Amino acid sequence: MLFEWVRAFHIIFVIAWMAGMLMFPRLMVYRIEAEPGGETDLMMAKAIDRLKKIILTPSMIGTWILGLTLAGLQWPHIMGFGWFHLKLAMVIGISAMHGVFVGMNKKIGTEKAPKPKTLRMMNEIPFLLAIVAVIAVVVQPFWLIHTSDID
Repeated sequence: MLFEWVRAFHIIFVIAWMAGMLMFPRLMVYRIEAEPGGETDLMMAKAIDRLKKIILTPSMIGTWILGLTLAGLQWPHIMGFGWFHLKLAMVIGISAMHGVFVGMNKKIGTEKAPKPKTLRMMNEIPFLLAIVAVIAVVVQPFWLIHTSDID
């Protein structure tokens, strides 16, 4: 029963994190395209800060804690599955994108501010990584089978 509760809350945190990851770059685009110091710029800066502090970072931390708890509850059995390693790599990638977005946000208002087109393109990366992670876990393609099944 513990496993099911941990998994349920893990999924809830993942949904919140992904929602934030999809919104964060879009809000940065709105801020960059706004008049510096204007009402929209200030409003977007506040929205970005709230999103990061209230949703994005806490949900990433919750996702990691609960995900590692799930892995721990299945240890060492889960280590032999290729899908687990692929999912872990995708989550590390999403976490890296989280850091990249936070870093880009700090550069807004400077000469090193990201271009809106760059942000729009990078906005898709976390979603693509999440698609791969979900397919790896749910479908468990034949090439991601348990290593002991190969022998």
